[in-house]
Amino acid sequence: MTDPNAASRPTQAVILAGGQGSRLRPYTDDRPKPMVEIPGTGTPIIGHQLVWLAEEGVTDVVISCGHLAEVLQDWLKTADLPVRVQTVIETEPLGRGGGLKYAAARLPHPDRAWYATNGDIWTRFSLRDMADFHTGRDAVATVALARPRIPWGAVQTDGFGHITDFIEAPPSTFEINAGVYVFSPAFAGLLPERGDHERTTFPTLARELRLAGFPIPQGAYWRAIDTAKDLTEAAKELAALGR
Repeated sequence: MTDPNAASRPTQAVILAGGQGSRLRPYTDDRPKPMVEIPGTGTPIIGHQLVWLAEEGVTDVVISCGHLAEVLQDWLKTADLPVRVQTVIETEPLGRGGGLKYAAARLPHPDRAWYATNGDIWTRFSLRDMADFHTGRDAVATVALARPRIPWGAVQTDGFGHITDFIEAPPSTFEINAGVYVFSPAFAGLLPERGDHERTTFPTLARELRLAGFPIPQGAYWRAIDTAKDLTEAAKELAALGR
């Protein structure tokens, strides 16, 4: 049976991989952040991302590089890649918005929608469902939303100030930007040449009700790899999931 939504789903994506990764040192002393391996997998973060994108119907990826770009490029030359990949290098920092705009100019189908993800995100959820959500709301941009676990124990109290329960690392009550996006073709033209789209383009779209938020389904795996502790936790979580 033909899927009526298939034609509107992106088959191209941008990965932002140009950050310094200073909080992940010493792992990032000799490689860019997306090239750090998750312990026990033998594969860098960006390798997991490319597999995920391919599983979700993506055929072409543009990677925006910066810090130690040659390390990532050398890996791409020898890796068995599930998608077609090209790289662009920022000769000077453009910011996340400028980096997205620069990379988007190299997408093979500028008249079609596209995905984007930060290069330090390790996740698994249905991008197809997110794309359908995006289309159904006629949005210019859709942001994936996550509820990360608070790294501390929490307490519950009653109306009289009595502690009634202790909860270890509960999910946040707030949703956060999960670093994964769906963009309509017009979005690239709204990005700044330099700077952060979350401070310029996104607020404008939000005021115009053209920015949507897609909650990552409960139980789907998501983690931002920012610190050495995140690497350790990711390895434990993946082992528990049998991956």
